[in-house]
Amino acid sequence: MKLSAPEICLDAQAELGEGPTWDAVRNCLWWVNIPTGRLHSYQPESGQDTFIEVGQPLGCAAPARSGKLILGLKNGLAALHPDTVQLTWLAHPEADLPQNRFNDGKCGPDGRFLAGTMDSNEKEASGALYSLSPKGTLKTLQTGVRISNGLTWSADHQTLYYIDTPSRVVTAFDYDLVSGEIANSRQVVTVPASFGWPDGMTSDSQGRLWVALWGGAAITVWDAEKGQLLEKINFPAKNVTSCAFGGSDLDTLYVTSARQGLDAADLTAFPASGSLFRLHTNLVGAPTFQFGD
Repeated sequence: MKLSAPEICLDAQAELGEGPTWDAVRNCLWWVNIPTGRLHSYQPESGQDTFIEVGQPLGCAAPARSGKLILGLKNGLAALHPDTVQLTWLAHPEADLPQNRFNDGKCGPDGRFLAGTMDSNEKEASGALYSLSPKGTLKTLQTGVRISNGLTWSADHQTLYYIDTPSRVVTAFDYDLVSGEIANSRQVVTVPASFGWPDGMTSDSQGRLWVALWGGAAITVWDAEKGQLLEKINFPAKNVTSCAFGGSDLDTLYVTSARQGLDAADLTAFPASGSLFRLHTNLVGAPTFQFGD
């Protein structure tokens, strides 16, 4: 495995940059700044970054076959037309939990959108993991979640990997592509406390897991079958939040980061915190799946 050194592609100084998502149709990277409610579009060819304000905290976004984007917001799940900036609400599963918000989410190989919630105060295990089908059916896959985070699938699409950050564990489930149900929960990776907190995640064509480390200034690469650490890539940002492969060959890893919670000493030590990074690889990463049939 050959990896270039991480480089800053956008000095965003984001408070809480998250959710990088490659859009192969538009040839851009979507990413979010959660507390500002901004959905960003980064164009690698020009280096330009533009944003849409959705009016409330925004946890995640994923492209849909219709040309719209599916969003996980403070108040629920919605579809956004990026040209008209019109929101269409799809589900409000936690209207009775005003302290909760959606956090990480992405589409699966079956076209469903999986997204999880968390207590905004990061104290109560009041979050859940949901699955929204293209036909609008919402299912609850997990409850009792504290900080719902990284999601990715195995190369054969038969396994879903999932992170509830405070557990410091990557959990694997058997994934049914027809029903969207999960089963046979098992722990496959345990992240040491000295590494920081596991946050967003992606995978590659060889089944390796790429896990961002909040407070750990790194991306880690794991053998999912053995639970073994293969690589640790250091970043000049303390809170590394998530990662996604992009580019025409899916060989560029884009990485988001955050300035949230950092004091003056942290920002002196990690001045690039809040930037959008990329690094080049000699492998093929997991594609970004689209919402829809």
